[in-house]
Amino acid sequence: MKQGAILINTARGQIVDEAAVRAALESGKLGGFAADVASTEPISPDNPLLGAPNCILTPHIAWAAKETRARLLSVVIQNIADFLAGDPKNRVC
Repeated sequence: MKQGAILINTARGQIVDEAAVRAALESGKLGGFAADVASTEPISPDNPLLGAPNCILTPHIAWAAKETRARLLSVVIQNIADFLAGDPKNRVC
């Protein structure tokens, strides 16, 4: 990876070595790191990324926005109505 690259992890916390990421940030090899996931959720108080330079950590709750939850509820209600009408949707067989 290029010197000063920026790494963003929105997949799984375990796919990065958090101690190595911190070392790379401190040495300048990595220019920045951002994640909404950590190896342990909720993030452990001794996680090496906490307090690391050029590191942005956000909670893994993007799905929990009010609009998202409202849409989810609307889909559930529609699925129940469709099922009761004999026309099930979004089935997993």
